[in-house]
Amino acid sequence: MHPHLARLSTALTAVDPETPKINAWGLKLAAVLSGGGRLLACGNGGSAAEAQHLTAELVGRYKVDRRAYAAIPLHADTSTLTAIGNDFGMTELYARQVRAHGRPGDVLVCLSTSGSSPNVTGAAEAARDCGLTTWALTGPAPNPLAELCDEAIAVPVGDTATIQEVHLTVIHMLCDVIEKACT
Repeated sequence: MHPHLARLSTALTAVDPETPKINAWGLKLAAVLSGGGRLLACGNGGSAAEAQHLTAELVGRYKVDRRAYAAIPLHADTSTLTAIGNDFGMTELYARQVRAHGRPGDVLVCLSTSGSSPNVTGAAEAARDCGLTTWALTGPAPNPLAELCDEAIAVPVGDTATIQEVHLTVIHMLCDVIEKACT
C-alpha cells in the first residue's frame, strides 16, 4: 500500500470510535439549523478550505434537495478580513466576526491541524463568551483549541495532509446526519 494511503487508513481507524460524537454533533447542528440558528466555521489555509466545504454543503446541498441553512465561513469575506487584520490585528480575524454574527445557541466549528492557531483559538474564546457551542477538529491532542472548545475530535497523526483528509471525512459524516435528520 502507498505510504499516504497507509497513513490515511491508520488515521481513519483511529477516528472511527468518534462516530457516536459525530452523530451527536450532526443531530445537534440539525436542530440548531432547522430552528433558525446558524453555523460559523473557521480555519487557516487548508483548514479554511475545509470550513468552506462544510458551509457550502449546508447552504447548498450535500446529497438531497432541501432548504438552505445559515452557514458562514468566516475567512471568505476578504474585505472584512483585511479591515479587521489592519485595524485590530490578525488574532482578531475570526473573533470579531464571531461577536458580530454569532448568537447564543449557534455553533462554531473550528478547524486547525495544529490546534494552536491564535486566530482560531481567539474565535473559540469569543464564541464561548457569546454563548455559542464550540467544536474543534484538530490534529493530535492535547492542544489549546481542543481544550478551549466544548468538544473536539483530534486526529492522532502528525501529517497535515492526512489530518485534513480525515477532517473532510468527518464533515461529510456530519452533513449526512444533518440531511437525514432534517428531511
